[in-house]
Amino acid sequence: MKARERFLKSVISTAKSETTKTPWSRGSVREAHLVQRRTSQKDLPAAARLKRA
Repeated sequence: MKARERFLKSVISTAKSETTKTPWSRGSVREAHLVQRRTSQKDLPAAARLKRA
């Protein structure tokens, strides 16, 4: 087997077994995190809140 063929097979097998979560597939987890951030900001005094643009 030539080096290029071996490389291509390894790349293809790695791509098939990839399990990275994309940002749009983690909607419920992200939404829960955002809700938690919003509620913790509301509990802080006005002077301590983060200024957002």
